Amino acid sequence: MDGVPRVPEQRGPEDSATLRFGVLGPVRAWRGEELLATGSPQQRALLAALLMREGRTATASELIDALWGDDPPPRALAAVRTYASRLRKVLSPGVLLSESGGYAVRLGEPRSLDLAAAQELAAEAEKAKNSGHLCHARSVLNEALALWDGEPLAGVPGPYAEAQRARLEEWRLQLLESRLDMDLEQGCHAEAVSELTALTAAHPLRERLRELLMLALYRSGRQAEALAVYADTRRLLADELGVDPRPGLKELQQRILQADPTLAEPSAPAPEPSATPVRPAQLPATVPDFTGRAAFVAELSEVLASAEGRVMAVSALAGIGGVGKTTLAVHVAHQARSAFPDGQLYVDLQGAGPRAAEPETVLGSFLRALGTADSAIPDSLEERSALYRSVLDGRRVLLLLDNARDAAQVRPLLPGTEGCAALVTSRVRMVDLAGAHLVDLDVMSPDEALSLFTKIVGEERVASEREAALDVVAACGFLPLAIRIAASRLAARRTWTVSVLAAKLADERRRLDELQAGDLAVKATFELGYGQLEPAQARAFRLLGLADGPDISLAAAAAVLDLPLEETEDLLESLVDTSLLESAAPGRYRYHDLVRLYARACAERDEHPPSERDAAMSRLLDFYLATAAGVYAIERPGDRLMDHLEKTRTAGLVFPDRRAAQDWLYSEAVSLLACVRQSSDGARLRRAVDLLWAAVDLAESGANFKEYEAAATALRDAARAASDGRSEGRANLVLANARHWSGYFDQADQEAREALRLCEAAGDPLPCCWAANILGAFAFYQSRYADAEDYLERAIKDFRACGDLHGTATALCNLSRLHLATDRADSAISLARQGTEMYEELGHTLKAANGHYALGLALSKNGQQSDASDRLMQALQVFRASRQRLWEGMTLFRLAEVDLLAQRPAQAAANAEMALAMLRGIGGEWRRGNVLTVLGKALTRLGQPGRAQVCWREALEIYEGLNSPEAAEVQALLAPAAVA
Repeated sequence: MDGVPRVPEQRGPEDSATLRFGVLGPVRAWRGEELLATGSPQQRALLAALLMREGRTATASELIDALWGDDPPPRALAAVRTYASRLRKVLSPGVLLSESGGYAVRLGEPRSLDLAAAQELAAEAEKAKNSGHLCHARSVLNEALALWDGEPLAGVPGPYAEAQRARLEEWRLQLLESRLDMDLEQGCHAEAVSELTALTAAHPLRERLRELLMLALYRSGRQAEALAVYADTRRLLADELGVDPRPGLKELQQRILQADPTLAEPSAPAPEPSATPVRPAQLPATVPDFTGRAAFVAELSEVLASAEGRVMAVSALAGIGGVGKTTLAVHVAHQARSAFPDGQLYVDLQGAGPRAAEPETVLGSFLRALGTADSAIPDSLEERSALYRSVLDGRRVLLLLDNARDAAQVRPLLPGTEGCAALVTSRVRMVDLAGAHLVDLDVMSPDEALSLFTKIVGEERVASEREAALDVVAACGFLPLAIRIAASRLAARRTWTVSVLAAKLADERRRLDELQAGDLAVKATFELGYGQLEPAQARAFRLLGLADGPDISLAAAAAVLDLPLEETEDLLESLVDTSLLESAAPGRYRYHDLVRLYARACAERDEHPPSERDAAMSRLLDFYLATAAGVYAIERPGDRLMDHLEKTRTAGLVFPDRRAAQDWLYSEAVSLLACVRQSSDGARLRRAVDLLWAAVDLAESGANFKEYEAAATALRDAARAASDGRSEGRANLVLANARHWSGYFDQADQEAREALRLCEAAGDPLPCCWAANILGAFAFYQSRYADAEDYLERAIKDFRACGDLHGTATALCNLSRLHLATDRADSAISLARQGTEMYEELGHTLKAANGHYALGLALSKNGQQSDASDRLMQALQVFRASRQRLWEGMTLFRLAEVDLLAQRPAQAAANAEMALAMLRGIGGEWRRGNVLTVLGKALTRLGQPGRAQVCWREALEIYEGLNSPEAAEVQALLAPAAVA
C-alpha cells in the first residue's frame, strides 16, 4: 500500500488541490497525492461522523453522542469545537462549515469520498445486473469492493463509529455475495471455490456464502465436498445456534443428491417483476393570479424543454423567503406537463424547518407514487435510490423538489436519466449541485408588484389610488408574499382605502433594512400583519408566542391571556384568519417557528408593563400545575401530595373521569414539560418542581421519561444555583424517580440520598417519606436487604405520621417484595394484601394494580401459581388501560416467570417477547436483562438452546456492564452443564 486512497480520481487541472477522503479503511484525507494529518483518534472520529453524513449537518449534541455515547466528558462541547477548529485548518477553506449550531463537511464532488463512490458504483452494478449486463455489473462491483482498505473507520473510537463499522462490513459482505453470485452465473465456479472457502471460514454462520460454496463445488465436479459443506453447516448451526439450515440450503442439498441437471449450468436470471405503471400527477395547484416573472418563466421553460436530449435537466431556484420560488416553480411545472407524459412528482422537503425531510422517506413516497409495491421497497437510502433510478429509466418524469435544505438532501432524489427533469427551490444557492442551472430569484419589479396587488384587491379600488398602491408595494419591498398578505388584508376590509393601508405601512420602522437581511426578511411581512391587528389581537399574538411548547391548547391559551374560553377562542380564530397563527387541530394552535420568534420580539418591544410577560408565563405554569395536580388526585386518592404543593392563583381543568384526566396529561406532555424548563428561575422555580412531581406519570409510564428526566435535571441545577434547599431536595426526588424508571439505579440512589438530606434540613416531611421509600427500593435492587428493610420500615412509619395512606400502601407493597426475596413468603403475602386492600379502600384503581402486581409475586413464590397469574392479569388489564407501558411490560415479564413455574414454556416465551417489545426504549437495561434471562429459560425448554444462549449472552453483557449480581446466575446458565 502506498497510502493513497483508491477513490476515483477527479480529472482536471486542479488535481493538486483536490480533496479526497477515505472511510472504508482508516479515516484519511488527501490533497492531491499528499496525505493530510487528521489528528488524534477523537478528532478523526469527528471527521468520520461528518463524512458519513454525506454533506448533511450534524448538531453538536449528535456529534457528542457519536464520539462518547452516554458518557461524554464534562467539556465535551468545547472538545468538539477544538477538533473542528483543528480540522478546519488542515482542510481547504469552505469544506468544514459551521451552521445551525452544528457542523457539516461539504465535498466538491460526491465521489471524492470513497463511500459515496462505492454507493454510486453499487447502484450502477445493480442497474446493469437488472438489464442483463452481468459482465459489466461484475466489473463495477469489483471496482466498488476494491475501495475497501481494511476495516472501515479503523482506529476510530466511539459508539457511532462502532455501529457504522458493523453496517459497512455487512454491506461489503452483501456486495461480495452479489458479485460471487454473478461469478457463478457467468460460469466462473472453479475460480470462486477458493475465495468462498476463505470467506466461509471467516464467516461460518453466513448461510448464503455456504450455499454459494456448495453450488461452486458441485459445478466443479466436487459433489461429495458440496454435500460435506451442508453437513458441516447443519452441525455448526445446531451447535452454535440450535437451528437448522434455512430452506434454500436444504433445497440445494436435495437437488445435489438428486443430481438435478438444472444445477449443472448457470440459470438465466429471473426477470424482475414489473410494477404496475402509474402516472403520478402530484403538482400543487397553480395560483390563479400568477403575475409577471416572464423572463424567468421563459428561461426555466427552455431548460425543461431540453430534457429530452440531456442526461438530466436540473434547475435550482434560490432566493429569500417569500420571494415566490414555489409559486414560480409550480407555474412553470404546470406549463411543462405535456413534455413529461409519464408524470410529475412533488415534495416539500421542509428545508427551512427544524426537521428537514429525510431522503429515504421521500424516496419511499416517490416509489409508491410510481407504482412500486410496499413489499418491494428496500430499507436503506442507497438501495432505495438505486431502485428509484431503475424505475425511472426510460420514463419522462418531472420532479418538483420544493423547499430544499441543501444539495446533499437533493442528490439522492435526482433521477440521473435522460428525459427526466427536476425543479428545485431553496433558500440557499446550490452551487455544489453538479450540472444544475442556477436561478437567483429577486423581488418583483414595480410594475409586476402593482399588477399582483391589483389582481388581489380589485381594479376598481386601485385605479383611483394608483400612487397609494405604489407606496404600498414599495413598503412591502416588492416581496411577493408581503404584497399578497397586504392585499388580502385590504381585500377583506371593505371600509379601508388603499391610502389607509399605505399610511399604516409608512409608519413601520426598519422595514426595508429587515427585508434585505436574509431569512429575517420575512419579518417585514409579519410586521405588516401584526400592524393590522386590533389591540386585543396583538396582545394575544405577543403573549402566546412566549410559550416554548410546539403548540398550545385553548384552555392553556386562556390561562396565558387571563380571559374566558369563549373570548380566547374568538381571538385565536381571528389570528388564524390573518395567517399569523395556525390551527393545528380542533382546540389547539401553533406558530410557524419564524412567526414565534417575531411574536417574542414584539412582546419584548411592545408589552407594557414588561412584568406582564412574566405574569403571563406564571399563569400558564399555574394552569399546568393546578390541572396536573387534579390528574394526580384522581389517579391517587388518599395521597397527601395535594396538601404539600405550592398554591396557584389560576384554576385548572376539572375532569369527569380518570380516562379524560389521562388523555389531558399525555396530550399536553410536551408543552407541559417545555413550560417546566422555561420556569427554572426566579419566583416560578418551586411551582415548576411541584409540577414535575404532580406529572410523575409521564416518567413512570415511560411515555416521556427522557424529556421528564432532562427537565428534572435542569430544575435541580437551577435550585442548587439559587441556594433553594427545599426546591433542590424535591427536584432530586423527582429526578431519582425518573432515573429509577429509566434503570439508572446508582445515580437514582445518590439523588434520593441527597433529596432525603435536603428535605430533612428544610423541614419538608412528605418528600422525606418518598425518599426513604425509593432508597428502600434501590437497596432491594442492589441486594442490600438490611438497608432496604430499614428504609422501608422508616417510610411506612413516616407515611403513617403524615396521614398518607397511599404512600403507606406503596411502602407496604415494596416491603412485601423484600420479605419475598428473604424467604418470608407468608409475611410477604400478608404485606401485599394489606397494601392492596388499602389501595382498594381508597378507590385507587391504578395503584391497586401495583398491589396486585406485588401480591402476584408473593403468591408465585409461595407456589400458588394459579392465584398469582390471576392477580397479575388483573394488574395487566389496569396498566394497559392506563397507558402505563413500563408497568405493562414488567407485568408481562412476571407472567412469563409464573408460566415457567407452571410448566407453560410456550406461553412464557410469548409473554417474555411481548415484554421485550413493550420495554423497548424504556425501563433501562437491567430490566431488559431480566426479561432476556427468563426468555432464554423458556426457549431452552422449547428445545431452542441456540436462541436461549443468545439471550443469555446479551443479558450477561448487560449485567456485567452494570456490575449487577444477576450476572452470576446467567454465567451458570451459560455453563456447559446448564446447556446440557
